Amino acid sequence: MTSTPEILFVCVHNAGRSQMAAALVTLRSGGTVRVRSAGSDPGEAVNPLAVEAMAELGVDLSRAFPRRLEEDDVRTADVVITMGCGDACPIYPGKRYEDWVVPDPALASSLGEVRAIRDDIDGRVRGLLESLSPNEGSRGGAFG
Repeated sequence: MTSTPEILFVCVHNAGRSQMAAALVTLRSGGTVRVRSAGSDPGEAVNPLAVEAMAELGVDLSRAFPRRLEEDDVRTADVVITMGCGDACPIYPGKRYEDWVVPDPALASSLGEVRAIRDDIDGRVRGLLESLSPNEGSRGGAFG
């Protein structure tokens, strides 16, 4: 792993889960981790309910936009987190891969459901950052 870890979040449309996860990594790490998100089949825009749920935490996703997964995204990442994109993500040796089974906010019918997805992702992000911390195993670690 590089001295500044780089995390890549990949989902199908890059319009909900992966956008929220990337923003939460930036928030929870204080910007000390490089993070990107991409989609195997990018949508037109970030889900408005995801934007609203993240705004409740002080995170502005209103200017974010879905982007297509490129091979270089995976090549440069230390950790690749997939979220429902199946086999669309290339596999490179020496990378840490995780598949997070998280509901798609596009299928949610209310802000409350998207909040629950956000909170699930937030807990996973906190655990991921703890595992990347040089103080892994210590109480609190390097990230909030």
